[in-house]
Amino acid sequence: MAEPEPTSAAADHRSGPRRRGDVLEAAILDAAIAELTEVGYAQLTMEGVAARARTGKASLYKRWPNRAELVVAALRQHGGPPMATPRDHGSLREDTLALLRRGARSLNGLFGEAVRGLMAESLNNPELTENLRATMFTSRNRLMREILERAAARGEIAADAINPQVISFAPALVDHHFLIHGAPIPDEVLTDIVDCLLLPLLTSAPGSAARRHDVRGSRQPGMADAGATPESGTFTLHDQVPVSPTRADEAGVSEERT
Repeated sequence: MAEPEPTSAAADHRSGPRRRGDVLEAAILDAAIAELTEVGYAQLTMEGVAARARTGKASLYKRWPNRAELVVAALRQHGGPPMATPRDHGSLREDTLALLRRGARSLNGLFGEAVRGLMAESLNNPELTENLRATMFTSRNRLMREILERAAARGEIAADAINPQVISFAPALVDHHFLIHGAPIPDEVLTDIVDCLLLPLLTSAPGSAARRHDVRGSRQPGMADAGATPESGTFTLHDQVPVSPTRADEAGVSEERT
C-alpha cells in the first residue's frame, strides 16, 4: 500500500533540505513577521508561524516559550542590530535628530507595520506591553539619556533637567505620529519635535537663559519652515500641537532684566 502523501506544512517541510541552527531560526523569525503583518498579533499562532516557516512547532518552542517572546525576537531581528549611541554631532539638536531619524527609518516597511499592530494590541495585553518596553523602549531611552547627558556636559542644558519624562518625550512623539499616520514619517515632523518642543522645554527651565542661544541659535532662521506665520504667532506640529515660538524667549528676557 502506498504511503499517504503528507499535507500542508509537513509536506513543505519534507520536500526541502533540512535546515538547522541560524538558518532555521532566521526562517522562523521571517515567518513570524509575515504572519504578524497579515493576521495581527491577536490571531497569530505558533502553528501558523510554523506552517509558514515550513517547520514543526517543536522547533519554535525549543527557542521561545510563547508567541510574545517569538514576536519580540522577530521584531529585534527585523529592526536591525541594537543601535549604538549616535556619534557626537556637536549639539543636542543634531544628536537628537540623528537618533530620531534612525528610529523613523526602522519603522518603514514590514517592521513598521508589525510594530504598529503590536503597539495597538499591547493596550490590552500586559505581557506584550512589558516585552515591547524591554525590547524597544528601554534601549531607545538609554540612548536618549546618553545624548542628554552629553548635552549637559557641553553646558547646553542643565543636568537636573534630565528626568524620565524628558528622556522619553521626543521618541514618544515620534511613536504617536507613527501610530496615527503610519510610515514614512516626514523629516519635518522630526525637526518640529526637536525645535518646537524638546529644545524649548529644556531651555525654558530656570537658569537656562545663558544656554538658550547655544542650543537653538543654529536653527532660528529655519524654524519658520515649521509652519509659523507672523500673523498666527504659533508653530504647529503636524496640525496637532500648537506651540508658541516666543514663550521661551520671553522667559529669557525676563530673567536677564531681573
